[in-house]
Amino acid sequence: MAAYNYTPADFKSDQEVRWCPGCGDHAILNAVQRALPEIADATDTPHNMFTFISGIGCSSRFIYYMKTFGFHSIHGRANAVATGVKVANPRLNVWVTTGDGDSLAIGGNHFIHAIRRNVNLNVILFNNEIYGLTKGQYSPTSKLGKITKTSPYGTVEKPFNPGELVIGARGTFFARSIDMEVNLTKECLVAAAMHDGMSVTEVLQNCVIFNDKTHAAYAGDKTTRQEHTITLRHGEKMLFGADRKKGLALDGMKLKVVTVGEDGYTMDDILTHDAHEKDTTLHVMLAAMKYPEYPVALGVIRSVEDATVYDEAVERQVEDVRKQSLIHSVDDLLHSGATWEVK
Repeated sequence: MAAYNYTPADFKSDQEVRWCPGCGDHAILNAVQRALPEIADATDTPHNMFTFISGIGCSSRFIYYMKTFGFHSIHGRANAVATGVKVANPRLNVWVTTGDGDSLAIGGNHFIHAIRRNVNLNVILFNNEIYGLTKGQYSPTSKLGKITKTSPYGTVEKPFNPGELVIGARGTFFARSIDMEVNLTKECLVAAAMHDGMSVTEVLQNCVIFNDKTHAAYAGDKTTRQEHTITLRHGEKMLFGADRKKGLALDGMKLKVVTVGEDGYTMDDILTHDAHEKDTTLHVMLAAMKYPEYPVALGVIRSVEDATVYDEAVERQVEDVRKQSLIHSVDDLLHSGATWEVK
């Protein structure tokens, strides 16, 4: 396996980054550019094999700031285009940058079926709970009651939880991070790239103009994040809090927040995270945890191997058909079946 010795600068384009000052997209871009050199070495992917696909939205400008191949598609169709790219050239390391409006609204069908098919794509889902590019309409992840330009009296729709949606669509990999947690985002993206099959990494991102501080209650600053989020790592106890004394335990079939040393709870009662467990029950509960009853789960929540990866299966099928077929060229096709000669 090659050691390419790339640096983040090798993946930075010469284009001026034109997101609003303070936008969380800047931090996500930084995390991706820091992750790719490590991913290149870990997956033996040379620079010219990285490809980024986007739809429409602020997140979809991402491809212009990456010094890689890319395709800026149309609204909601990034996952469909990316599927075609991956199937046409399975050697490519394909990434999708998309938003909660792009992939969960108009692109929802493409999103869930790419997950169901387990296409070997790496999706980065920017979730700011708003339509930012089109100036502040509510999105499928906007909080119930949110006042926006298209819901002046508050939304009456319950929002999607992307993690529940991914796992419910038979997803094999789901991770979550926060834009400000650049190192954690990088960690999740490296794990996503190593996964064989479709990966979805949701990044809770702040839109300073149209939905500022939407995640602030549990992600506003370092102290808040310590108390109201939990970073899950495979094989480690589910602990959180500044002193790492709070944790998650099972109370019957329900998760419960407990404190080690109080009410008889010991470290043995704290759950150990198993990201590789094929049963979805606990992963769904972790992905669905909401503030303030629970800490918001971050890190790699689910990472399981599935024997069927769509693009790999298609490649094998094409090769099998090619071996068995009597037709190997247009000339063979023209001389197959019923033929006759016109004189």
